[in-house]
Amino acid sequence: MTGTPVPRFDHLLRMTDERGTFEHARLSEPRPEHGYCTDDMARVLVVASREREPAPAVQWLARLSLGFLSDAQAPDGSYRNRMDSAGRWIDEPTVEDCWGRSIWGLGTAARSELTGVRDSAIAQFELATQRRSPWPRAMAFAAVGAAELLGVVPGHPAAQRLLADYADAVVDVDVNPDWPWPEARLRYANAVLAEARTAAGHELGRPELLRRGLNMLAWLVEDQSAAGHLSPSPADGRGPGDERPAFDQQPIEVSTLADACARAADIDDGPIWTAGLSAAVAWFEGANDIGEPMWDPATGGGYDGLHADRVNRNQGAESTLAVLSTLQQARRFSAVSQ
Repeated sequence: MTGTPVPRFDHLLRMTDERGTFEHARLSEPRPEHGYCTDDMARVLVVASREREPAPAVQWLARLSLGFLSDAQAPDGSYRNRMDSAGRWIDEPTVEDCWGRSIWGLGTAARSELTGVRDSAIAQFELATQRRSPWPRAMAFAAVGAAELLGVVPGHPAAQRLLADYADAVVDVDVNPDWPWPEARLRYANAVLAEARTAAGHELGRPELLRRGLNMLAWLVEDQSAAGHLSPSPADGRGPGDERPAFDQQPIEVSTLADACARAADIDDGPIWTAGLSAAVAWFEGANDIGEPMWDPATGGGYDGLHADRVNRNQGAESTLAVLSTLQQARRFSAVSQ
């Protein structure tokens, strides 16, 4: 995976003030009036924590995002998701996706080179994992976070319990060989369902669950590919027989697929995983259904959506973080291969 671009944090830093990262942008300009969200700040913590020898600005992002998650966390471990531009929370704590993504961010931050970040992240993780969620993606993100923590603190009790509860709750029965997916339709952040099964199966020594996760991911990589490039399911999802390609395609689908392929490549030597990771990078660089780049390499800003006739060139937080995450994963394997 030679020649992978270097992740650039310029635009993410431009989108961030002393409270957090603004959720939306008009082109490259932040839109403070739309405020901040915990989903994004958990992703900021992920990409900031992955950086080796992080620059001072990236260290600041790690500490800022960790503080935001601490403020978002309720005493029972659940999370608020939305803060307005004045710094007021405007929703109630839940165990929906913001909870799961926060645990993902905190588990990843346990790998941080910054001691204060690492210790605080583990403490927040232990409080958050007192809860469980009925939502499949929330639990999948949380399971990935637990696997990240176990990678640096083997046997950590809270992480072990969460991962075991996740694994015990996963039920994949009567899989249709023509549609081997646990939902009637692909929805959003689809690959995290495969990644969580893969991670849980590997960490817990459950080969059937590991095999199920890898099989799901292999099918998804094939399903999301067309004419030699990625063609991800659109924002409205996709079911059997839906017309292809479909739009509006979102960068989060590509980055979630890249994360899952990177984890699979750490566990299994099948070439499909690094090929999927390379295709994810290529999608951002223009190997997609309309042949247009989906990021600004000068600033690291990610574009918000791919339509049949154009690119949505607004550079919101989610899209920018999707680019950063994908490039980080690809460069990790590039470094290994050199």
